[in-house]
Amino acid sequence: MATMEAEGKTEPSSLAIEEGRKEGDRNLDFVLPSAHTIGHDSWQQVGLMLVTSFNCGYILSFSNLILVPLGWTWGIICLLVVGFYIAYGNWLLAAFHFVDGQRFIRYRDIMGSLYGREMYYITWAFQFLTLVLGNMGMILLGGRALKEINSVLTEDPLRLQYYIIITGVAYFLFAFLIPTMSDMKFCLGPSTIITVAYVVILLVLTGRDVGKRTNRERDYEIHGSMVGKVFNGFGAISAIVVCNTTGLLLEIQSTLRKPVVTNMRKALSLQYTVGLIFYYGVSVLGYWAYGSTVSEYLPEELNTAKWVKVLINSAVFLQAIVSQHMFVAPIHETLDTNFLKLDESMNSKENCKRRFFLRAFIFTINSFMTAAFPFMGDFVNLFGSFSLIPLTFTFPSMIFIKVKGKTARTEQKLWHWFNVVFSSLLTVMTTISAVRLIVHNVWKYNFFADT
Repeated sequence: MATMEAEGKTEPSSLAIEEGRKEGDRNLDFVLPSAHTIGHDSWQQVGLMLVTSFNCGYILSFSNLILVPLGWTWGIICLLVVGFYIAYGNWLLAAFHFVDGQRFIRYRDIMGSLYGREMYYITWAFQFLTLVLGNMGMILLGGRALKEINSVLTEDPLRLQYYIIITGVAYFLFAFLIPTMSDMKFCLGPSTIITVAYVVILLVLTGRDVGKRTNRERDYEIHGSMVGKVFNGFGAISAIVVCNTTGLLLEIQSTLRKPVVTNMRKALSLQYTVGLIFYYGVSVLGYWAYGSTVSEYLPEELNTAKWVKVLINSAVFLQAIVSQHMFVAPIHETLDTNFLKLDESMNSKENCKRRFFLRAFIFTINSFMTAAFPFMGDFVNLFGSFSLIPLTFTFPSMIFIKVKGKTARTEQKLWHWFNVVFSSLLTVMTTISAVRLIVHNVWKYNFFADT
């Protein structure tokens, strides 16, 4: 149990960033203590958590979601440019963990402090919708992995909804036993082994299929009408954003020990080198092997032994349990801070009881909604475009303009104003694309469909 702490002096080279600029008071009405651990973890732990969490089973859909709508040329360009742009946005935001000597452990706290009550609630709404719907996508991912295992072992698998319930229960138990992001350190070793194992197996098997046919035998064309191609392209850009960022950088950064900014940037460097190579590698190789007909769930394409398919899908399910916890942890932190007894241990009898019901409440609702809308990935894509783009690109530049606007050079201010305008337009286009896809799929699926 810990509250927010102001960080003391550290390395001289990072002193100005780590302590912030002490020019005046900010509106701190929105800054609250936290029930979760603050300032405890090493950058290696956080970096490993980022690498393994982003390399969850979602990477098995990236060939279909990203490269099929964009093709080779635009696909590779967008993967590199958007990925770099996202890394820059997070790198910039990490520097504002301290403003005027005040440490901000939540994204909404700094937006509320700088821009007032409305921006506090807007930021929190964006994060809440993204994280809750993203977690529903994780539940759907785990359910589909279990159904794939059942499909390999029998010709008459159970309905998807049964596996969604099993997945929801597994996620609930993990969230109850591992209550905070800092507590995930005990799972990162096994999680890393599982991640490397199934990614390597996928790369080997997919690479083998690349050699079975020539490129002339594969279809790399972008299909559909011109309007459809444009909107699907913006949908692919939204998917690239979703696969590279969380919208909760300050919440993750709050777990780091000092020097916080330096350590967060080290963790980000690990994510955008080692971690990115893994999921970009699977995405590119999957598209290379199967072209525009690649499945939205890559293991379905593999022509290999049954035990290998069972192994891959088992790894996807187990890894998703760990990955989802990082993305939903800020929701748990908010509930815990408001409903647990902050003067008692996280594992006290009373707090354990309250935590049990809070976690059960979240995962019961999430599992039911996922079972009812088995194409939840479309909604995740919607809020990825509607909320993650502002959280990743627009808001960090707004923070820079507010905090550094009076002292920054003219070209710096122009650059950040460009970021605000450009990312706002991108948000509009990707949101329209996502809504268009949802409308299309609403006509295809029924409630509680067995997809």
